[in-house]
Amino acid sequence: MYDRTWVWLEESWNKEKNTELFPDGLLTSADGESINLFDSCLSALSLSYSNQNFDAYSMIDFFYKQQEEDGRIAETYSLETFQPIVTESNPLGVSTPLLPFVEFIFYHKIGNKKRLKEIVIHLEKYLAWISENFLRSNGLYSVPYEACHLGNVPREGAEYTIDFNAQMAAAALYMSSIGDILNDKELSFRYKRQYFSLKTRINSMMWDDETHFYYDLDKDENHICNKHIGSYWTLFAEIPNDEYSEYLIQQLKDPAEFGTENPFPCVPVSSKYFSESGDGYRGGVVPFYTYMVIKGLMKYGAFVYARDCAIRHMYFVLDTLHPDGDTVGDVWEAYKPNNEGFSVCTDGSFENRKRHLPMLGLVTITMMVENIIGLEISLPRKTVDWVMPALEAMGIEKLSLKRNNITILSNKNIRGWEIRLESEKLYYFSIEILDEQKKKTLPIPSGKCSMLIDKI
Repeated sequence: MYDRTWVWLEESWNKEKNTELFPDGLLTSADGESINLFDSCLSALSLSYSNQNFDAYSMIDFFYKQQEEDGRIAETYSLETFQPIVTESNPLGVSTPLLPFVEFIFYHKIGNKKRLKEIVIHLEKYLAWISENFLRSNGLYSVPYEACHLGNVPREGAEYTIDFNAQMAAAALYMSSIGDILNDKELSFRYKRQYFSLKTRINSMMWDDETHFYYDLDKDENHICNKHIGSYWTLFAEIPNDEYSEYLIQQLKDPAEFGTENPFPCVPVSSKYFSESGDGYRGGVVPFYTYMVIKGLMKYGAFVYARDCAIRHMYFVLDTLHPDGDTVGDVWEAYKPNNEGFSVCTDGSFENRKRHLPMLGLVTITMMVENIIGLEISLPRKTVDWVMPALEAMGIEKLSLKRNNITILSNKNIRGWEIRLESEKLYYFSIEILDEQKKKTLPIPSGKCSMLIDKI
């Protein structure tokens, strides 16, 4: 699937549009007429592993170039006129604020600190524009539902959505981290203060002590007890304390809630909106949300469970692509929660996109490297950390890291379990095997070398 996704990307990569803005091509909408900020951000999380064979930079930079004086960046732009494309329900075109997270990932996967210095002003203006237009007097954000990207999940009169507020907290958290990288103490402190202010409001206003869950609020700030996967943005934004996080993770594991065979449906099994057929996002499992929840689980130390969920989701993607030996299926934006196959929506409220690569790549590339294999890579630190739940034969060959191909493989031979490494440049390698309670960090020189697990 990893290799196949790169082939699909090559087939979908548009090299004919504006060569000045996109000299190396871009991923466009299905009709090739527009470019979408949300999809571009998702694509960037996978394309950062392409060794710049696919240019995620220019796709993101396009939106900075379109930024207006007041800081506005719309979600969708025409590739013919370069004007925003908006809807009546979302007239300003506000979108999920993923840009600070994407730039943080760019820095660690591609290693360009100069870029951070240049684009931080765009990020600040963008977040200030969102606050200017959507932050209300109670300290929470109120945005059109489209900005949350939760498909056709009913929101039942939600005025203050838990997902968008947690997303803004995450944006502030990553802006603070960018300030630390740039050694800009004022920037770091300012966004840290914004983060804690929003975190406090979310915990005090949106958490329900009886059901142990975060909820949207109506216009009178009452809980709308309509559970959905968007509440798990709080894990991603590191909002729950240890007690709250245990409750949230418990519901992820509960088969009566979000613990379906294919993790995780956008609404729980207990919801009146849940459907075994998926019904679009209502009961459907969406790779982006599985990715988001898994990243949140990692922040709370649930590595083994997160990896298990990534593997299970990957098998559902595979089983839908190859439902039996003689039939070839395809890959989709949303899947069924307990059976192979794509999510089916009958009322026309959702169109399940086939081979939607911005979503697919999060599973077959990003989670494959980071969660199934278990590699965490930082080019500025020159580090590769490998966490394995137990000794097993796995690894990756010729992973491109800024023109440095590395190979890391574990195998068992007559000498016991061995890690074989190959690199073109020096880097620092950490191996942690959870079952064996072993951990070791050592410099890996250029060329080939190996290490025996028994010697750690």
